[in-house]
Amino acid sequence: MKSCKRRLYSSFDFFKPRPVNLDSLSDTNPVLVACLCADWCGVCRDYRARFEQMQARFPDAQFLWIDVEDEADLLHPLDVEDFPTILLAVGDEARFFGTITPQPEMLERLIRSHTGAQHPPAVTCADVNHAVARIRSHMSAQATKKKG
Repeated sequence: MKSCKRRLYSSFDFFKPRPVNLDSLSDTNPVLVACLCADWCGVCRDYRARFEQMQARFPDAQFLWIDVEDEADLLHPLDVEDFPTILLAVGDEARFFGTITPQPEMLERLIRSHTGAQHPPAVTCADVNHAVARIRSHMSAQATKKKG
């Protein structure tokens, strides 16, 4: 099996953030922004509050903080070695999987560039796209538990 390890699966334009209207995305294709980190990582701990603040700028997006050790089964076979690693998807289509600098501005540009009408190509690694599907399924199961 071809490994998805240590490759940046997409790129984006840091200098020309595109406006994005998340309201135009259907409920069946919500934006998912997952930060893959580790509890023991000091950079992750410092970044978490800034990551959570980003949800206020994108209230229609789903933001998740995933500990790569606690949720290893959910992420398998992805191998996350650098932090923070961001997994961004629209619906079940992964748009970005890679490490970014832990700055809110970088994450905002990433989200805007990958959710705009002229976004870069989707991630083609099957393991990354399967991880998106597992995360979505896990989220759905958790929501069902809370309702029941």
